[in-house]
This record gives sequence, C-alpha cells and structure tokens, in this order.
Amino acid sequence: MRVGVMGGTFDPIHVGHMIAAEEVRFALGLDKVLFVPAGEPPHKKLEGVSPAVHRVRMVELAIASNPLFELSLVDVQREGKSYTVETLENLQREFVQGTELFFIVGMDSLGELITWRDPARLITLARLAVVNRPPYLPVDVALLEQKLPGISSRVDMVDIPGIYVASSDLQRRVRQGQPIRYQVLDPVEAYIRETGLYR
Repeated sequence: MRVGVMGGTFDPIHVGHMIAAEEVRFALGLDKVLFVPAGEPPHKKLEGVSPAVHRVRMVELAIASNPLFELSLVDVQREGKSYTVETLENLQREFVQGTELFFIVGMDSLGELITWRDPARLITLARLAVVNRPPYLPVDVALLEQKLPGISSRVDMVDIPGIYVASSDLQRRVRQGQPIRYQVLDPVEAYIRETGLYR
C-alpha cells in the first residue's frame, strides 16, 4: 500500500492543501492520503493556534467528499510537540509491513528540512513528495544531499497548479472582513463564520 501523509496546522485548511494532496495522490499512484492535524506545532506559538477541536473539524469538513482522503488523529491525541519524525514513526506502527509512506511537503519545507528534528531518520521513514509552492524557488536537491546524504533518492517532485493560499493570510482576511470564499471549501467557510474563528 502507498499512503500519502499531509501534516499541518490546518488553521484553516484551504484549497492549496486539497489541490496538493489530490495532485500527489494521482501523480504517485497513492491508495489514500492521510490528513494529520498537528497537536502542538513545534514551529508556532501555541497561543496563536486555534484549538485542535476546531482544526480537526475543519479537516473533517474539507475531506468529507473524497473517499480517498482520511483524517488521522495520531498527533492531536498525544501530548507534547508534534515532530514529523515521531508522527511518521507512529504511523508506520499503524500500517501493515510493506506500506510505503509519502510525506507531502511544499518546496519551502524541503529547503528547511535540515533544521527539523532528526531529518536523517525522517527520510528513512517516508519518501518526500515535494510540491512547488509559489513564490518559493526550487531547492537544489544535489546541494541538500551534501548536508543530508541519501535524500536525493527519497524525493519525488510533483508539479501542481501554482495557486498560492496561506492560512495566515486567510486569518487576516477574516479579521478584516474580507472574503475567503473559493480559497476554502464551502463547509469550512461556513464553520469559520458560525464559530467566529479568527475574529
């Protein structure tokens, strides 16, 4: 089995996440894609992050219409910071032997991978499905190989439609009363409006 893993704060989940997941699923012939909301993102101050219950619900609403997309609570159900290497270790234990994981990341994250916790271990647990993300420039994988030996054989580049949407920008737009329609799925927009998130 080939399983995609899309981790993130998803605050809120938006069309950029959905497009990346679907394009990678198709391009790499994945059986399904897991959406893994971070419990306690290590790179963000917790007070600036919406409670997990809201972020999980928005993911549920966003993926409901796609039977090949699934929600995983592996991160939100454990205590402490959500480090990707630990998430992948936990997911590996959930699947039958021989399951291959593909961790979906943007080009910006690939460039920062060397600063993540135990990147050498991370690339043994999953292949990296790297999607372009304007305005970030392509990463020189050969140069990255010098810092992280073995990574060049663990990367799959997937070209996706160049749509730039950022959760932080969506939060700002909600605060300022600007529209977010078509940047998030309709059920997610309705949930944000009903709960008063980001206001």
